[in-house]
Amino acid sequence: MAISIALLRCFFILTCLQLVKAVADCSHVALFPQRPPVKFDIILTEGDISPDGHSRKGILTNGQFPGPLLELCQGEDVEVFVLNLLPYSITIHFHGKAHNSLLHTPWSDGVPGLSQRGIEQGTSFIYKWKATEYGSYFYHAHQRGHIEDGLYGPIYVHPDDSVERPFALITSHGDQQKLMRNAEDNSLSIILSDWRHMTSEQVWEAEKATGLDAYCTNSLLINGKGSVSCLSPDTIDAFTSDSQNQVLAESHLTDIGCIPPTIMAAQGPYPHDFSNIPDGLFSGCTPTNGLGGKEKILVYPRAGYVSWNIISAAGVAALSFSADEHPMYVYAVDGRYIEPVLVHAVNLAPGRRLSVLVKLDKPPGHYTIRTVVNGFNQILDTTAVMSYVDTVDDIGKETSTGYIDIAGKNTTADVTFFDEKLSVPFPVELPAQAADQTFVLNINRFGNTSYTWSLGNTSFPLALEEAAPLLFFPDSDVAHSGRTIQTKNGSWVDLIFHVTTPIQPEHPIHKHSNKFFLIGYGQGLWNYSSVSEAIRYIPQSFNFNRPPILDTISTLPAATEPTWMAIRYQVNNPGAFLIHCHIQVHTSGGMALAILDGIDTWPEIPAEYRLS
Repeated sequence: MAISIALLRCFFILTCLQLVKAVADCSHVALFPQRPPVKFDIILTEGDISPDGHSRKGILTNGQFPGPLLELCQGEDVEVFVLNLLPYSITIHFHGKAHNSLLHTPWSDGVPGLSQRGIEQGTSFIYKWKATEYGSYFYHAHQRGHIEDGLYGPIYVHPDDSVERPFALITSHGDQQKLMRNAEDNSLSIILSDWRHMTSEQVWEAEKATGLDAYCTNSLLINGKGSVSCLSPDTIDAFTSDSQNQVLAESHLTDIGCIPPTIMAAQGPYPHDFSNIPDGLFSGCTPTNGLGGKEKILVYPRAGYVSWNIISAAGVAALSFSADEHPMYVYAVDGRYIEPVLVHAVNLAPGRRLSVLVKLDKPPGHYTIRTVVNGFNQILDTTAVMSYVDTVDDIGKETSTGYIDIAGKNTTADVTFFDEKLSVPFPVELPAQAADQTFVLNINRFGNTSYTWSLGNTSFPLALEEAAPLLFFPDSDVAHSGRTIQTKNGSWVDLIFHVTTPIQPEHPIHKHSNKFFLIGYGQGLWNYSSVSEAIRYIPQSFNFNRPPILDTISTLPAATEPTWMAIRYQVNNPGAFLIHCHIQVHTSGGMALAILDGIDTWPEIPAEYRLS
């Protein structure tokens, strides 16, 4: 699949820098089921970008950051042609997309060392998959830490007309349901992310030089726009939480609102070289204004509602999101419908997608959209503006009252937050009542550093990205190294994530290839051989009635004691897939595991993808 550099550069010049966009009317899929695949071209280049006003090297996708929208209709076949003009190899993962058991395409999952080799500089690769599932997804880099260099963009798959919508659970009025359906048909993707002033490789080298876990960031972005606002020490102290103060003792958060790296409770009792900490990693705030200013989102009150697909492409930060004075109905999680829930704010771990409906019934004006870090590690926020199109700039409402503050806390007692652990799928689906296999995966720091991690009994080092891909070599040494687990096709599997020692943050666990049921979680040690045994002792910790269906879920934070979480899934997509923490520095540090799903019915690799 290699192309000469000269031809690549000509192709880059001649290729349109915007991806082709599918028409929102998806009736053609049913009328012409044998139609050719929808093709997208992605051209990756490196450039100086400054989304928050601080310039550094980053990744441009078709000349822009974030990458453009891939918009599809459910049922369409997709071919994504990726041309790599970066000075390093890269892969792209389509986060949340299943590889259907009948039309499985595990060679398009985008994980080096598992489903492919990295796309080298000056070469190309074609990802092929079928948009079997509707909803909100996103694509992002999946080699080393390059997601933090800007390679990410939204995916939206319009549901087929045959898919039942959950809007009748919000209102029985047919005209209101039509407005909601129209809003969904015209959904806007909103990408939330954090941004570091160091490249991902610089962060990785800093972690190795210091032995520290790089758990803070420099700014937050909404659709790639933000700024650096340096809070005063008094403001930082005023918003420091009681739990943070307990850890800080007599210390204070740094000038970027970060837990200092010298706090042993946050970094663990490991050797550290504080003299090698670069400026900006944990402290060093210089105010800047992003070149694009604040993101501005126009809404049309005559439409009645607006639908947003909110996506967290953050590398490290757990985020909260709200729109002042506008409650929202959360109607889909991780691309799948739920029974709608009316809330004032939502939390998004890295990798999470939420689809929401916002009723446009307020006076014309400008309303602040807020995104803040809601984790223990940092105080940081950014804002965008939602403007009614009928608003005249100097007339009407120019200030708005927020539901959340800069630390992610509710501003009044009646503010409600969405909790995906309590979401109910629409329609309800149920897992098997018993599992065929159970794997207990311990999560802890690994080795003698703060930045290396385990998932299971060992760590999954970055060097394995260069290994012979397991999909093509399932009997390789890596497959027998203790860094993989194997399952059989059609079986039901329980994965128990056991956060064995405090203090640990929430770990957003993402499984590639297919969704899972969240069946239980709790505090304390996991001392059971299986879920069936645990239910006899702690039945209140499990939900088999209407468990959530997700592809990303965070463990409970381990503040003072261990925690655990149990998920159950059915193996129906044979191939080599990754399960990992979606905090990028934790994945780079080894918090990952390869799953050889359906090892008994291993897929036959098409000739065009076979490796020597």
